Amino acid sequence: MRKPRDYDSELKALGNKARVLRERKVTQLGELVIAAGADILPLEQLAGALLAAAATKDNSAREAWRTRGAAMFQRKARGAGVNDGGAATADRSAPPAPGKAGA
Repeated sequence: MRKPRDYDSELKALGNKARVLRERKVTQLGELVIAAGADILPLEQLAGALLAAAATKDNSAREAWRTRGAAMFQRKARGAGVNDGGAATADRSAPPAPGKAGA
C-alpha cells in the first residue's frame, strides 16, 4: 500500500522556497541599484525613473538601456569599477526615456 502524501508539509516547503526566492530577488535588486550608482538618487527619483522605464514602449530605448546594462556588467566582471573614467556617472544623469522628459 502506498504511503499518503503529506500535502500540508509540501505546501509549507513550497511557501518557504517562494519566500527565499522573493528575499533573494529583493536583495539582488538592491545590489543592482548600488552597483549602478543609483543609490545616490532620492527614492522618488529612482522610483520615477523605474516607472518610466517600465512604462516605455520604445524598443530602441529599451535596447539602448540593455546595451548600457550589459556593458556595466562586463566592466564589473573585468574588475573595473562602475564609476571608472566618469562615463558611468554621465550615463546615470541621462533621462530614463529619450523624449519622455515631461511624461
